[in-house]
Amino acid sequence: MSDQAMHIVCTHCQATNRVPSARLSAAPNCGKCSKPLLTASAYELTAQTAHKVIAKNEVLTVVDFWASWCQPCLIMAPQFKTAASQLPQVVFAKLQTDKYEQAAAPYNIRSLPTMIAFRGGREIARQSGALSSGQIVQWVQSLPS
Repeated sequence: MSDQAMHIVCTHCQATNRVPSARLSAAPNCGKCSKPLLTASAYELTAQTAHKVIAKNEVLTVVDFWASWCQPCLIMAPQFKTAASQLPQVVFAKLQTDKYEQAAAPYNIRSLPTMIAFRGGREIARQSGALSSGQIVQWVQSLPS
């Protein structure tokens, strides 16, 4: 798979980039805005960006579905951010379900917080409940590559 190109949506300008798999570890930049494609940080999704980021990213994309009123969600937020910094080749994103209900609806979220791992628009795993950064990293690393 090292010579295969993968699509990555830029978290800055929303351009879809084709990046050879072998270059993912070389900190690739966006062809449109020249900013880093893999930021090692948690990106806030909006109603406008959620579907594109989830559907078009062919790299592992982990989305934290959360709400502003959810205490476990607020406790897990810094843990999610820390986990993102430890896994720079994974896209970490957050979607606020009480602010963007329509964007969250297709994912059938039943409890908060819920993390869903996607690749190429397909759900590959789901984890509900607040986790520590170490538990998040362990969960992500256990997913099929």
